[in-house]
Amino acid sequence: MDLANFYSGLKGDNKTALTYHNKSIDLFAKLKDSAGLAKAHYNTIITAMESDNYNKAYLHLIQAKRLLGHTRESFEIGLDILFAEYYFEKEDYTTVDSYLIKAIEEAKKQDLNIELESAYDIYSESLFAQERFEEAFDMRKEYERYLQQGLEELSEAEVETISAKFQVDEYRKDVKAAELENQFQAEIVASQGRLNTVLMILSVAGMTLMIVLFLAFRKRKELVFQLKKKNKEYLEAKERSEQLSRSKSNFFSTVSHELRTPLYGVIGLSTILLEDESLKSHEKDLKSLKFSADYLLALINDVLQINKIDSDKLEDDRANFDLCDLLRTIAASFEYMRIQHHNELVMDIGENVPKWVHGNSIRLSQILMNLVGNAIKFTENGTITIRVKVEDESNEESRLRFEVEDTGIGIAQEKQELIYDEFSQGDSLNYNYQGTGLGLPIVKKLLASSNSEIQLKSTLGEGSNFSFCLNFGKVTQDVYQPEATAMNKRELEGKKILIVEDNRINQIVTLKILEKNGVQCFIANNGMEAIERVGKGSLDLILMDINMPVMDGITASKEIRKFNTHVPILALTAVEVEELRSKIYEAGMDDIIVKPYDASKFEQTILKNLRIKDGNPHLQAM
Repeated sequence: MDLANFYSGLKGDNKTALTYHNKSIDLFAKLKDSAGLAKAHYNTIITAMESDNYNKAYLHLIQAKRLLGHTRESFEIGLDILFAEYYFEKEDYTTVDSYLIKAIEEAKKQDLNIELESAYDIYSESLFAQERFEEAFDMRKEYERYLQQGLEELSEAEVETISAKFQVDEYRKDVKAAELENQFQAEIVASQGRLNTVLMILSVAGMTLMIVLFLAFRKRKELVFQLKKKNKEYLEAKERSEQLSRSKSNFFSTVSHELRTPLYGVIGLSTILLEDESLKSHEKDLKSLKFSADYLLALINDVLQINKIDSDKLEDDRANFDLCDLLRTIAASFEYMRIQHHNELVMDIGENVPKWVHGNSIRLSQILMNLVGNAIKFTENGTITIRVKVEDESNEESRLRFEVEDTGIGIAQEKQELIYDEFSQGDSLNYNYQGTGLGLPIVKKLLASSNSEIQLKSTLGEGSNFSFCLNFGKVTQDVYQPEATAMNKRELEGKKILIVEDNRINQIVTLKILEKNGVQCFIANNGMEAIERVGKGSLDLILMDINMPVMDGITASKEIRKFNTHVPILALTAVEVEELRSKIYEAGMDDIIVKPYDASKFEQTILKNLRIKDGNPHLQAM
């Protein structure tokens, strides 16, 4: 092992060094010396990485990891940093960050400054590569702090070493001089020569020390200059990133409002017309109209969803839900598209799959909606199967495996990695609905946020099978009383609701939905009119648009709350931005309905808030 370190460290001959490393590994293995074997693997990893041979380094990383029980804790920290360096080279930044966070936490506990310096250095580079400039800037400052501390400790150690050596030599000189006094004059003359040699050595050592200190000072000065330059670049990049983030949020806010507002009218009116018995002869045309609007809305939502994921603003809303009912609802939502492509949609739910589970139903819906929609789009005259089975279970959790299988065109082997890239699609075939190319990237990112991953089996011309696993909490049967929680629309009869909306079409849509449930509606065209109407009293609920002339919904809500704190105010908005959500709740509003909305969910949200107002918060709409 020493020969290997000699060739790699002093001679720079990594090839020869690796040969000696292999011999030392074989020797320690025969001796069954686990600690020595671990150290040999560790040195091999470093030499392999210096040679840019990361595949060889990875093999020894795995071997070294198996020997962790026979090493000190500092060895495990160093190994985590080497794992991070390997995955940084492979551009797997998520794995890099996980190893470094763990290494930093353990290194801080043990005051391992050298390991902290290395970890923060790689961590800052990883964050910079991910364009997370603000965090990269912070990590870079930590790296500089430990680097500075290391340089200071190095300089102090060198001075102390030379000083100690000087003192020892002086002591030896004094002892020798005392001995020479008792010897012959000839020996005294000879000793004078040796003394001169010692003095010469000390002089050379002193000069060497001065040169080393000078070079170290110059190197430190150069490093400080480079660090300041790098910090300036990071700061400028951070400012550019923040500006781009603000511009991006403003853009998505504008796009969301300008596209969702007219879509609200189209979807709402088409839904109302579909329920009109006198228009049965136009049912097919109306369904086509609603489907096209729903499809356009889905594309808009995909763009907004990918922005929300990239901004780390996903919410993990976990609750009890009926899994079987959710799957049926997802299948039903694709009925029109299924018929259009002449496909059959099959549900295959395992016998031991629980009906009720605890988890994030919204995230599961988003994943399955994207996968099923993708399967139907690229399958003609075929079969799409939604399959669910229990992969594993414990007393508290069930691990469920979901599969979406189709008999469509399939995906070529060389395309199977590219389909997860944003805005990327397969071959540009003449299909009616190809989408934005965001569906599968969204699925991959949503699963990653749930500690899972998407798996694909596909053969070109034969079809595809997408699968993933998720953990759900078990729910006891006695938790549910569907009869007590089911929504009773008759509770809406006779309620007085104020619709605050400046768009005439949106007024009509909201009015029609409420009036069919026996609600008495009042209209206000802006926030000022809303304040006047609320001042007259006798209202059960207010539906408040946000963007309006004269006075916007947020300002109006603040004014209303000054004299009326009990009437529920629900925000109606086509803008889905986190900053706006905070402003809505700060203004005193009780809930948010994003336009365009599903009529059933719209009614459920209103009923839920009416029940809370009436003192029955536990009787919420399903």
